[in-house]
Amino acid sequence: MGRNKEFDREQVLHKAMLVFWEKGFEAASIPDLLQAMGLSRSSLYETFADKESLYLEAIELYKRRGLIKRSFVKNAASAKDGIRQYFDRHIADALDEALPNSCLITNATVGMDSPDERVRAAIKDSFDGLEECFADAIKRGQQTGEISPDKDVKTMAILLLNLNHGINVVSKMKPDRQIYDEMIEAVLAML
Repeated sequence: MGRNKEFDREQVLHKAMLVFWEKGFEAASIPDLLQAMGLSRSSLYETFADKESLYLEAIELYKRRGLIKRSFVKNAASAKDGIRQYFDRHIADALDEALPNSCLITNATVGMDSPDERVRAAIKDSFDGLEECFADAIKRGQQTGEISPDKDVKTMAILLLNLNHGINVVSKMKPDRQIYDEMIEAVLAML
């Protein structure tokens, strides 16, 4: 009879996510992960198979967190309010010293340090999902007259996607909330 696992899988996955978020795939060593997760090497491999599979699951967990921010865009009274609420939360997260550096997806993209096609696909899916979320908001804003109908939806959605990931990178060197708030207002005025 096999021994029952004596840990909460989601909880240890969250701890692994934080290690990958802070260090990246390459720099996160197995000993780092084991220490953070509180697992033995055999439990890690029995539960997650290998480091790349663990990384993929950590990315998927992180993406689920991002769906909360996307709900601001989808559920707001207006398109611009939704985009503003999304970026308000996003900027707060980017500048939160209690969180690891920047954004796990941005970091994974900048480093693209995993050769695993499943990881690349998960990152692309995250990009595509956020772009689609912004595109839907822009279309909704055009239908209500809040956003000019002459704005190209795809171009504006890509602009917001780039703004999202740009904030993650630039905030590492310029942690000034006011400049990001002003930037968001300028972008919203362009819509």
